[in-house]
Amino acid sequence: MKRHLVPSALALMLGACSLAPNYQVPDTAPAPQSFKESQGWKMAVPSDSVSRGAWWEQFQDSTLNALETKVGVDNQNLKAALARLDQAQAAVGVARSYYFPTVTANASSVNQRVSTRKPFYFAAFDPKYQDNLLGLNVSYELDVWGRIRNAVAASDALAVASAADLATLELSTRAELAKDYFALRSDDAEQGVLDRAVESYRTLFDLTQKLFEGGGASAADVALAKTQWQNAETQATDNRLKRSQMEHAIAVLVGESASTFSLPAQHEFSALPPALALGLPSSLLERRPDIAAAERRVAAANAEIGVARAAFFPVFGLNAAAGFENGNTAGWLSAPSRYWAMGPTAALTVFDAGRRQAVTDQAHAAFDEAAANYRQTVLQAYQEVEDNLAALRDLEQEFQSASAANDAAREALTQANFRYQGGIASYLEVMTAQNQALQSEYAVADLRARRLMASVQLVKALGGGWQSGSQDSGHGHP
Repeated sequence: MKRHLVPSALALMLGACSLAPNYQVPDTAPAPQSFKESQGWKMAVPSDSVSRGAWWEQFQDSTLNALETKVGVDNQNLKAALARLDQAQAAVGVARSYYFPTVTANASSVNQRVSTRKPFYFAAFDPKYQDNLLGLNVSYELDVWGRIRNAVAASDALAVASAADLATLELSTRAELAKDYFALRSDDAEQGVLDRAVESYRTLFDLTQKLFEGGGASAADVALAKTQWQNAETQATDNRLKRSQMEHAIAVLVGESASTFSLPAQHEFSALPPALALGLPSSLLERRPDIAAAERRVAAANAEIGVARAAFFPVFGLNAAAGFENGNTAGWLSAPSRYWAMGPTAALTVFDAGRRQAVTDQAHAAFDEAAANYRQTVLQAYQEVEDNLAALRDLEQEFQSASAANDAAREALTQANFRYQGGIASYLEVMTAQNQALQSEYAVADLRARRLMASVQLVKALGGGWQSGSQDSGHGHP
């Protein structure tokens, strides 16, 4: 009988089944043929097997490149995500360990006395005795219903999802750094505008004061000139505060103390978004790590259904034990002290007040939740691409019109100053022209930064991978 035990166990293992449903990626809304807001963009099918690398280098800013390098090394959120990935991969090892037998060694040497009033005690026996034991126990669960295989599959899927989470966080962190950096450079450019305005307003105030003393200007003109000058001082101070806070945020992203980190100001900032080439909408399902993470969580939830279903069936196992047991240390390890035991086991839960059914229902509900989250992630991905395509298209038009308005405002200010100095214009006309010129310069600096940020957001929405569009094709988007 014993010689048939191992073949029978192998037959059970080979014939094992899985109670998890056949997995299919959840259906989503059909991918559109093209992005709705993509008119004027160069289309290209991406090569997802090729590493897309350092996308931020396309902005051609050496300071940004250096900061992005530090993010990959010193950002603490990324280090925490990497630790979570290590935990997930270790969990796979835990799940896989159940494929193999569990072997435990035990040794004991016990001196004890039994009660002489114990039932069935024989007076001929000494109530005091010693028991020396040295042995091995082996237990092994036969994965007949696929419980272990589905647990491993779930752990594998969650580990892949954790890796995708890390990629998503890295993409988001690098994009956030790029946006903060461009916001800081926008603050620098605005600071330059404000500093020049303060100096100009102070000069004009001095001129108005002299004209007033000579009878060529009113006290109201002097008050207006001083108000304009001090308001500009207030704006300049507030902008310096905003710039400092942005610098502190960048310090945290690159893993440095805000107390020691600094970036030199750069008042002249004329960067523009590089030309981008889009992939097809369907490629988002492969390119975005957050979509990959959501899909793997659906697969893990599907495998967990198989684990839950297996609880309705018997658990088959093999147990074995062998070793030496003796009442004396002398001859403890001799042949007469040997013992062994071996045999199959089976266990089936007969009544649990509906616990297994509840666990199975919970697993099905978790699958439905994961599938809905996956579909929502896909929909969100399309929205983010469309949002930023529209933003870049419209912000370009705004930038062009704001630049034209800025040129006109500068000319108007020049003419107003000439007229005021010639005594044929009031200070109110000069003040109006100055305010318009200041606001137009501000608008140009702000729109430049917003275009760069929208470009970064588009890179993120496309999953971090994009290609520089052809500058001479006539189809690229600047």
